[in-house]
This record gives sequence, C-alpha cells and structure tokens, in this order.
Amino acid sequence: MLQKLTEAETLEKYLHTRYVGQKRFSLEGGESLIPAVDEIIQRAGGQGVQEMVIGMAHRGRLNVLVNVLGKMPAELFPEFEGKHATDPASLGDVKYHNGFSSDISTPGGPVHLSLAFNPSHLEIVNPVVEGSVRARQRRRDDKTGDQVLPVLIHGDAAFAGQGVVMETLNLANTRGYGTGGTVHIVVNNQIGFTTSDPRDARSTTYCTDVAKMVEAPIFHVNADDPEAVQFVTQMAVDYRQKFKKDVVIDMVCFRKLGHNEQDEPFVTQPLMYRKIGQHPGTRKLYADKLVTQGVLKAEEPDAMIKQFRADLDAGKHTSNPVLSNFKSKFAVDWMPFLNTKWTDNADTHVPLAELQRLAEKLTSMPEGFKLHPTVERLVNASKQMGEGKLAVDWGMAETLSYASLLANGYDVRLSGQDAGRGTFAHRHAVLHDQDREKWDAGSHVGLSNISKDQGDFVVIDSVLSEEAVLGFEYGYATAEPTALVIWEAQFGDFANGAQVVIDQFISSGEAKWGRVCGLVMLLPHGYEGQGPEHSSARLERYLQLCAEHNMQVVVPSNAAQIFHLLRRQMLRPFRKPLVVMTPKSLLRKKEAASPLKDLAKGSFQTVIPEIDALDPKAVTRVIACCGKVYYDLLSARRERRLDNMAVIRVEQLYPFPHKAFAAEMKRYPNAHEVVWCQEEPQNQGAWYQIGHYLAENMRADQKLHYAGRLPSAAPAGGYLSKHNERQKALVDQAFGKYK
Repeated sequence: MLQKLTEAETLEKYLHTRYVGQKRFSLEGGESLIPAVDEIIQRAGGQGVQEMVIGMAHRGRLNVLVNVLGKMPAELFPEFEGKHATDPASLGDVKYHNGFSSDISTPGGPVHLSLAFNPSHLEIVNPVVEGSVRARQRRRDDKTGDQVLPVLIHGDAAFAGQGVVMETLNLANTRGYGTGGTVHIVVNNQIGFTTSDPRDARSTTYCTDVAKMVEAPIFHVNADDPEAVQFVTQMAVDYRQKFKKDVVIDMVCFRKLGHNEQDEPFVTQPLMYRKIGQHPGTRKLYADKLVTQGVLKAEEPDAMIKQFRADLDAGKHTSNPVLSNFKSKFAVDWMPFLNTKWTDNADTHVPLAELQRLAEKLTSMPEGFKLHPTVERLVNASKQMGEGKLAVDWGMAETLSYASLLANGYDVRLSGQDAGRGTFAHRHAVLHDQDREKWDAGSHVGLSNISKDQGDFVVIDSVLSEEAVLGFEYGYATAEPTALVIWEAQFGDFANGAQVVIDQFISSGEAKWGRVCGLVMLLPHGYEGQGPEHSSARLERYLQLCAEHNMQVVVPSNAAQIFHLLRRQMLRPFRKPLVVMTPKSLLRKKEAASPLKDLAKGSFQTVIPEIDALDPKAVTRVIACCGKVYYDLLSARRERRLDNMAVIRVEQLYPFPHKAFAAEMKRYPNAHEVVWCQEEPQNQGAWYQIGHYLAENMRADQKLHYAGRLPSAAPAGGYLSKHNERQKALVDQAFGKYK
C-alpha cells in the first residue's frame, strides 16, 4: 500500500518540478485513490471480473493512467511538451482528457482495463461508461454483470451538482440500461473550484446523498487512513459482486494545490489552505506509522521514492504487472471500419421473396393473442404491404430494415421515449395482449422471432431522460460496431436536453480521440402547426457541427429511403454517426409510401430527381428542398400546372452529394433560377449551412434564391391558422417572381 501511495505522490511532485506551471489537475491530498482503484482491480479480478471500464474527470487522471493502467511515462511526457503521438490527422485533446486501455494481471487472471475518454463536462462520461459496459456484457453474454464491471470516479462538487449523475443512477436498475451495479468513488476534497462552504456547494448533508435514490450503500472514509480506505473498497467490491447493485465510497480528503497548478487557492480559502500547507501528506503519515510499528526501517520510505523517481527518469513502466502481449477473444477489431469513405458502396436491396418471408414473420401472432382494434388494423395493413397489395409505409419499411439486418446476424438496439410503439404510433415493434399486462408475459416482439440464428433485437421504452440515455447509447455504439444502435427522440426538439453528448462526443469524438461510432439518432421533424417545441429538430445545429465527414445528416422523404438508409448504415464499413430527421405527418401520407419492389431493388438516393415527366429544356427554375415541404411543393406545382419548374429533393445534406446535385443542375440547360425552399425560418434549417454547397454546384449563369419563413427567434409558431398562412406563403414564394 505504501508503494502505491509513493507512486501516487511522487509522480505528482515529479511532474510539478519537471513541467512548472503546466495544468495537470493534481491528485495531491487524495493519493489514497490509487491503492483503492488498484484494490478494486485485484479483488474484482479474483472474483471473476475480466473487464473493467473506468470513467473519471480530470483530477488525478494522469496518476491513474500511469500508476494503475500502466501508461508509460515516456508516452506521457511528450504530451506535456506539446507533441502529438497520435494520428497526425487527429486534432487530439489535452492530456487530462485522454483515455487508455491495458491488461493487468490479477489473482483470477487477466483483467482488461479501459479508461474512457472524457471532455471537461466532468460527469457526462458516466452514462457513456455504462453503455460501453452493457455492450461488452452483451458480447460476452454476461447477463448478470459478473464479468464486466463499471467503475466511476467523481468529484464531490460535481457528484452533488450535476444532473447527469441522478439520470445515470436512475438507469442503474432498469432492464434496458442496467449493468449489474457500479462501484463509485468520490474523491471528496471538500471543494469545487473555489467553493468550499457546504452552504453554497449543496443542499444536503453529504455530497453523496443523491445516491440514496437507488438505496446504494455509502461508505464515508478518511483518506488519511489508507487501511480504512482499503477495507471499505473490499466491502464495496464484495457488495457489488454479490448483490449486483451500485455502491459508493465517499473518500474524504483534501486538495493540496488550487483548481489547477496555475491557480492560487489562498485567494479564496486562506484558512483552509493554511491548514493544508501544514499537512505532511497521506504518504508521510502512513510511512511514519509503518516505521513506528517496525514494519519498515527508517530509511526505506525514502528509498522507495528514490527508486520510483529513477523509473520515471528512465520512462519505465511504473505499474506492474501489465500484460503487454495478452489479447482477449472478446476484443473488437476496428481495422475494417477505419479509413473508409461515405461513398463506399453497399448493396442494400433485399430479394422480394425474403421481404415477404420477413413480413409474414412480423405480422404473425401467438395463438390467442388479443390485439387492440387499432393495432390490429395496422398489423393487417402491414400484412398486405408484405404481400404487395398495399404500398409500404414508413413504419413497415423501417421494421423490414431491422428484420433484414437481424436475419443477417446483426444486433439491433433501439431506445427512446415510446420507442416500442413509436411516439406517433407508427412502429408497434412491441405488441400488447389486451387481456394481460406486458410484465405478465403479455407482449410480443415480432423482430425477436425472425429466424433461428438471428441477431439480438432490443427495444426499450427509456426513462424520461435525453442526456443520460443518449450518452449510454453513444457508449454502447463505440464499443460495438456490429450492432445498429439507435436513439429516438420523442420529438426532435427534445434532443437539446442532450446537447453536451452531441457536442462533446457524437460530433467530435473521432476528431479528438479517434473513437469510431455508428450511432443513429432518429429525430422527428416537420412543421404541422404544433408549436415551437414540437416542430423543429434543430437541423441547423447538426449541420453547423459537420466537418471532415464526421457525421451524416439525412432527411429521407419516403419509406424506401429509410429502408435503404438504415441498411446502408450497417452494410457499409463506414461507421459515422447518422442523424436522421424523421417525419411525423409523412408517416401515414400515401404519397410517402413506397411499392415493395422499391425495397427489393435500388439504394438510398442522396438526391431524388424530379418525378414527373417534364421537358428538361422547358424548365426555367429548379426548386430544391428536403423533407415534408416537398409534398406541398409538388402538389402546388401540379395544381398550377407549372411545368417549367422542377422540384428536386436533397435527401442527404451532409456529406453533401456534390456530384448528384451538380448532375441535376446540368439536366436543365435553360433553368437560370435555383430556389432553396424550406419550412424552417431563414436563420434555422439548412439554408445558411448548405447555401454555399448549392452555389458551388450551380452553373455560372444560374442565380440562387431563398424561399421560406422569415428569420425567427422561436423555431415555429403555435397557432395553427398562422402556421397554415405561413406555409402557403412560402410555397407561393418558391413559385413566385424573383428579380
């Protein structure tokens, strides 16, 4: 134990003198964390745990990297010197955000450790870790959580202050997100940046009181007593392994330096830091105790420091025994998914006979299963769609895409509020017997009964959370490239409750950390007069985050498009987040349905050309659009018999399909006007983000114009009559005169 304390303290002092003034978010004052985490690994490994995923913020992270996971000091030092040791194409991140993985020897065999990458939003890593753990448990068929353990390390102020902590705790014992319990350690240094008065830091006695919501045992322990810390750590691991519930260690310690190494804490906490300045340090207290007890000779503690400094100078491994050549059979090979392009081909068609077989499976009910009359009508309609008697609507096309992927052995995981039936009752992936409750075996999931060797289908009506659930699904997708992982917002607008996950992980995780992710976000979007929180999925925000082909932003407008799009997401090796603006009213619009044969052939079209037989030479204006407004434009064009105006759909807004769009421009040699028409206000939607792409692919003799709502502070109006007026006006504008 003294060796681990020596490693913890000496590393901090070494970095403090070698890299003066550099931020590292020192662990000094909380060094007992290192022997505690080491004890968790060894004890859990001895009880059969084979993988651990660790999530933590920046304080003490470098210490955990070197002294627990075994990162070579020689690899850490260049990061202090501003050199990048990663892919030159990567933007990289500051050293105290980076993750790492290694394999450690324990009494029960090797344990694979993964420290998750984390941005500065402290606790936001919590659900990401849980999702990653769930994916690893699924890969091992570890239904009880015996083999994969999540460990989360928190700060006291963040644990009490940040809502994602509560949201993640609320996932702990649910069926769709449970991981068999998490071991939490709170590095309670009694201060949050400069706030140390408990009256300002929280409204509860302890910073850990939020964990009472899941009845987790909470051990409060003095970090200056390393043996007490070890004792409660052993209890915590044993409790988690036996009862598969969360458990919390509140390690009460202090922070020797300021918030970072450039900060002067005496400015705001003079008396506290006068006491801290007189504290000899946990390692010294424990070393003196061992010398007094005769366990060590007086000179041995200093000799341990000297040896460790020598190892650091040599850049050696300081954490033993790290297994450098071990490779688990459950490790994922990410190589096929690296250096791929969005233009890579994928054959997404499914033979007609197979579609019919899948449809028959999806619409077959167990004997005596009583459906709600409305659902029964929908199931019967789906049966006719599978027989080719009715055009396939959005819900059936989406379900057939899942079924076909499952039949090919892929897993499909779909979660979100009302995901089972769909917010707009279009999916009905879970059917309910009207004579039994679903928790009494009264539900039927057709997608789980496709074929004998099919992939695993999981659909979850999530807790009422966006941030934690989306973070969880991101974590799952980054750990499992062979599963189609989908999060569906109840309304696309509600995704803004998870903006940190979108900004810090989904859009930028690969550029910062090299984390490949194929997560799909389904965001209902469309203006039907339902007001500002039920119309816009904030398309503009996703487009603003797009660069370097980091994401795909798509607005499919018919059933065949969503079928081919979701299949494309898995069949191509290209693993990038997919943001889909899904419809509401189009779910049941006959014009948006597709013949079954369109699923049996073709592929996802990034641009859909004009569908009427217009004379290309007679066309003087091309109107480009995406989403629901297309059907308003098409109807108006046909009513007014404006055969000199072509309407095309840009279905993929990013990466922008330059070649396909330019080809459409060339089809109409006499079209000197190009209009972008959108439902959203001018300062929202796609206009400001893709206008330059449109112009780039137009001829020199063409002019670009905008048709749509005027700029607005709110996404949409709340009065239906006003909505209808504005919708009619923007359609009129698209066909009107431009000077």
